[in-house]
Amino acid sequence: MKNKNVSIGLTNPKSPTNVGAVMRAAGCYQADAVYYTGVRYDRASAFQTDTQNIAAKTPLTGVDNWLDSIPESTNIVCVELAEGAIPLPAFEHPDNVIYIFGPEDGTIDQKVIDRASAVVYVPTVGCMNLAATVNVLLYDRLAKSADTIANDALIRDSRDNNNKVKVKVTVNSK
Repeated sequence: MKNKNVSIGLTNPKSPTNVGAVMRAAGCYQADAVYYTGVRYDRASAFQTDTQNIAAKTPLTGVDNWLDSIPESTNIVCVELAEGAIPLPAFEHPDNVIYIFGPEDGTIDQKVIDRASAVVYVPTVGCMNLAATVNVLLYDRLAKSADTIANDALIRDSRDNNNKVKVKVTVNSK
């Protein structure tokens, strides 16, 4: 399930709660790094909610400007409700990519959209919050990957210590 150079970019995130939830998603889906722009998160970072301490394994780094910070060799995929964007179910995920998400109360700068390899959106009625959108995108990447590991060992490694349930095989189940 290991990604191939996958980073998340958050454009001026508004809420430390959302950044904490994004960090948890980054850990669950094994993203390599999370970056953010803007000053709002820095002001609120003392209240972060990275309950899994993912930041110890997945760096969370502030950058001044996307276009100055991303190497030319990196694919930029903007995730935004933008006219002309590709619906996520039809999108093929590249390797060596940064997925840039807009803020909860704004949008990604047009210059970043213009430089992007692709712009995708999650086809919902209304918009999801930032953390939910990151989770959906990373899950879509996982679901479309040939490298997915799915077995009981992964379940045992991933679940809470208080969870010991097993599916009982019955005549009616397959």
